[in-house]
Parts: sequence; C-alpha cells; structure tokens
Amino acid sequence: MTIRVVIVDDQAMVRAGFAALLSAQADIDVVGEAPDGRQGVQVSRSAHPDVVLMDVRMPEMDGLTAAREILDPPPGVVHRPRVLMLTTFDIDDYVYEALRAGASGFLLKDAPPADLIAAVRVVASGEALLAPSVTRRLIADFVQQRPAPRKDPALRLNGLTPRETEVLELIARGLSNQEIAGHLVLAEQTVKTHIGRVLAKLDLRDRAQAVIFAYEAGLVRPGDSA
Repeated sequence: MTIRVVIVDDQAMVRAGFAALLSAQADIDVVGEAPDGRQGVQVSRSAHPDVVLMDVRMPEMDGLTAAREILDPPPGVVHRPRVLMLTTFDIDDYVYEALRAGASGFLLKDAPPADLIAAVRVVASGEALLAPSVTRRLIADFVQQRPAPRKDPALRLNGLTPRETEVLELIARGLSNQEIAGHLVLAEQTVKTHIGRVLAKLDLRDRAQAVIFAYEAGLVRPGDSA
C-alpha cells in the first residue's frame, strides 16, 4: 500500500528536498505541499494523506494550531491523518503540546534522509515515531517545567487493571515492548495486547500520548528510571 504524504513547511527548499526524497521511495507518494499551517489544513482535508509532515513555526498559522485542526476536525470531516512534527534542535513547548493534541511524534529537520523515510513509514503504520526513551526525556522535561493538573488523569487510572497500570508505567519509563516483556516475564505479543487495552481504555492514540498521560497522572515523575 502506498503511503500518501503532505508536507507543510514555510521554506520552499525544505519542502522540495523532502518531496524529492520521499517521492523516490516506491511505497511513498507526496500528494500535496503547503507553505503555512492554514493552507496545510486545507490541503490535508482535500488530499486525504496518511501522514502530514508539519513544521512547528510558520506564518499565518503555526504547526501546533494546524495539527490541532487536523487531529480534531469539525463535524462532517472524517479523515484524520497522522501528524509528524518537524522541528530544530531547539525543541520547544510547541512539540510537547502537539504530542498532547495527538501528533504521533517529532523529527529533527536535520535528521539523516533515512530517518525521515523511516519516520514516515513508522507513523503511517500507526506507531509513535520516537524511541520510548527519547519520548520520555522530552515529555519529562516539559512536565517538570510546567506540571499539568493531575486529578482527572489520576482518576482515569482506576479503569486499568494492575497489570495494565504496570505496563503503562514501564512504557513511560522508556522501555520497549521487548524490554517490558523481559521485565514482566511475558510474551511480547501479550505485552502488545496489554498496550492495546491501555490505549483503548484511556482513549489514547498511541505510545507518545500514553507516556504523556503517565506523567500527567503522576504514575511516573521526572527523574524516575526503570
């Protein structure tokens, strides 16, 4: 199946470079481009991509606002692509808020070409982009700086079984599925089943949102380790 991609970035050279790289892949088709968030939303609604590469800082409408509009569309709009945020090394609040809004991860703009291609494929498959430990460090940093209210997330933990809560905690501590399986002495497929149930019960889209939820609920705190 071909992965349909829309690229949203205010730099024409960046869009052209990403488009050329991705279009050269047999399983990826760039179906649209946009120079700002507002046009990015419009192109995404009309082109129905699987993945939107969204720059963080743009004129007219920034990437965070555009990501929110794409991921939480108005009534009547049924298509919801995955959103992958593009940023520089100076990671800021936009990325954290985008993950909270439902983005599937972020990618540094100067990442190697192979990383961009792999990122699109990973996100299109329904997974969060980042290695769990990287996601954990990013989220822990911002939760520590600006703690979110924990009452509601903490109450939602009550709907999980003890095993599911344990799996969620290990996800937030940065363990991969294989590592969780070894830690709990379970089959990796069983771990995947538990993760699926956690996401469904908490109404979370992917692993990145699960990590955010665990921090905001107080299940883990910045500085914790596995």
